Amino acid sequence: MAPETLGAPRPTHAALMDEVYRGQRHIYDLTRKYYLFGRDTLIAGLDARPGMRVLEVACGTGRNLAKVERAWPGVRLFGLDISAEMLKSARAALGGDARLGEGDACAFDPASLLGEPAFERIVLSYSLSMIPDWQGALAHAAGQLAPGGALHVVDFGDLAGLPGPFRRGLRAWLAKFHVTPRADLPAVAAQIAASRGLALESRRGPLGYYQLHVLTAG
Repeated sequence: MAPETLGAPRPTHAALMDEVYRGQRHIYDLTRKYYLFGRDTLIAGLDARPGMRVLEVACGTGRNLAKVERAWPGVRLFGLDISAEMLKSARAALGGDARLGEGDACAFDPASLLGEPAFERIVLSYSLSMIPDWQGALAHAAGQLAPGGALHVVDFGDLAGLPGPFRRGLRAWLAKFHVTPRADLPAVAAQIAASRGLALESRRGPLGYYQLHVLTAG
């Protein structure tokens, strides 16, 4: 989705995300570091080289992109988010180091929104659990890979290794923030990889708390 024109009605999910994060964006990174595990593992595994285009879909505050820049010097940073509120924090954090745009993860046009037709690395970090059409977002991101590019995904896992009361409490607490762990993400990732001729590597985090998937184009 291209940036909204002046006076156009905002998509319902965009308005919801702005409502959720209008205040939270100021404390988001401080609080999320205690339960969004696996993000730094994803960044360490990007294997990005200077000049590569790295896009984070649903980039939030820009925390991950800033860490990507430090871990992989010389990459070109891009980010999009459906929430204008979150992008305020991302722009403040990244300045001119990244090209950012307001767009829908399920339908963005990378060339018009970010000035690039494809990317060597694409990141989806704890975003699919908040996107209603998360299958569509994953498939759309896979379609924006450059030849030899890789889509890296981290999100909540099945939580099966956690004690029952804690697991149920965590799910209830996450629901208050419109977060739903995607237990069938491994199957959907495999289906998308097979349909697009992508290689797939998957990893289950400790106790099933998080899951990592890498879809690589030939």
